[in-house]
Amino acid sequence: MRSGFTLRRKQTRSMPLLCLRSLLESEAMPLLARRQFLSATAAALAESCRRPPRRPPNIIFILADDLGYGDLGCYGQKLIRTPHLDRMAGEGMRFLNAYAGCTVCAPSRSVLLTGLHMGHTSVRSNPGGVPLEDADLTVAELLKSAGYRTGCFGKWGLGDIGTEGVPWRQGFDEFFGYLHQVHAHYHYPAFLYKNDERYPLEGNSAGRRTTYAHDVIARQALDFIRRSKDEPFFCYVPFTLPHLELLVPEDSMAEYRGRFPEPKPYRDPRSHYAAQPEPRTALAAMITRMDRDVGRILTLLEELGIAEQTAVFFSSD
Repeated sequence: MRSGFTLRRKQTRSMPLLCLRSLLESEAMPLLARRQFLSATAAALAESCRRPPRRPPNIIFILADDLGYGDLGCYGQKLIRTPHLDRMAGEGMRFLNAYAGCTVCAPSRSVLLTGLHMGHTSVRSNPGGVPLEDADLTVAELLKSAGYRTGCFGKWGLGDIGTEGVPWRQGFDEFFGYLHQVHAHYHYPAFLYKNDERYPLEGNSAGRRTTYAHDVIARQALDFIRRSKDEPFFCYVPFTLPHLELLVPEDSMAEYRGRFPEPKPYRDPRSHYAAQPEPRTALAAMITRMDRDVGRILTLLEELGIAEQTAVFFSSD
């Protein structure tokens, strides 16, 4: 796996061609020098034509939701297990002086996908439902125009049905997850979206909690990678963990139960989140569950034989 390159907005004119034109038109360039320059350039182009074209790297960008700098072992955390992210940090590049584009979810994601300063993005507030506009240029659109297959799996938060901000109007071939960011605060919703259609989650109606949305999203992301292995792909995975509400299946809670002193139970009557009597246990369990699925992505890349062709990034909003 590799990392360390930058994606930029397309320029309106090709800078190499402009440089070449200025050199050829320069009065200071002797005729012989021009001939030598053209000869060398032609030889280089001929050599590049003989070589088979290199396939562009696959790109996977995993984004956690409300994960803190100190919540991972690779940044000093001692109490929460994150072995797969720690391995990724050990084998790759760990950024120590990086900042999110904004302090809250939607503007931060808008900055990430458009490459613009928050003051210049369409989404500058965080109530949910504010969409990207048709004129906005996203990294998914750039990569799609370069021949990439593109998919988004998780929390979108940059446009709902009926707006220009939905993922399939912003460069993504496939989408699965939450469109509205407030909807993404609930880990046992009655439905998610598969592109523009509702995808019901079994056993989650009438307040029941059967199907954990994060698990379904992770499976959909893995399936996209499998189906796209033979072509360059961009897989954007904005997981919802460990954002409130603090709920996670018992198999994850069991690992941490009894390890943390829990605060005295408190219920804010204004809160729309489910009560959680073991909030520290739940937070740790959610982080480790997310790490587990990062590990599944890394393992799948190795099984498919495309790990060395894939740049994997991990960050938080």
